[in-house]
Amino acid sequence: MSMRVVPAHDAPVPRRTRMTGLERREQLVDIGRGLFAERGVDGTTVEEVAARSGVSKPVVYEHFGGKEGLYAVVVDRETTVLLAGMTQALQQGGHPREMLERAALAFLDYVEEHTDGFRILVRDSPVGRSTGSFASLISDIASQVEYLLAAEFKERGFDPRYAPLYSQMLVGMVALAGQWWLEVRQPAKAQVAAHMVNLVWNGLTGLDLVPHTVASVAVTPDRQPDR
Repeated sequence: MSMRVVPAHDAPVPRRTRMTGLERREQLVDIGRGLFAERGVDGTTVEEVAARSGVSKPVVYEHFGGKEGLYAVVVDRETTVLLAGMTQALQQGGHPREMLERAALAFLDYVEEHTDGFRILVRDSPVGRSTGSFASLISDIASQVEYLLAAEFKERGFDPRYAPLYSQMLVGMVALAGQWWLEVRQPAKAQVAAHMVNLVWNGLTGLDLVPHTVASVAVTPDRQPDR
């Protein structure tokens, strides 16, 4: 029995699966996120977002109203992810030093796992600026740290009115260190967190020679975290 060979030009062409509106929106967000991280919001155009997505410019406008709308969605998502991680770390309770360690590690986890997102947050709203998305985010995180410091201040006889100031300094230090670590990635993340807490907890005059995270040391009745 002879077999009929179908010419290539007669072969059926697979139909492209059409994206749903939600799928297209997510695609645009992902591509916009990469471009904003690479070039910043000012260096990114709607034309580039559309071209990389394989759509026309009106599609981008239909979903987001323009570049600024897309950027706002990306920033809002990144802010939510980072704030959720920090909140979870602080809400686990435990010794205050361990809570600080978890918060520092949560911040560094975000830097490591959401590098593009962190670049977006700090590129167009650097830590040193008093306004903008990242400055607002840092303020939100500091507000959560404030209650922890206020309790410690009261227990140690310090004036709790200064807790907001110290919380801003603490979170600002972690944010700047995270921005630096984003580029160098040395030393290892756990070591960075240990050194952060070493400075915060002990101060320059009481620094441990070899800092470590107390969470990595078994806490027994004979060995409690340093206070």
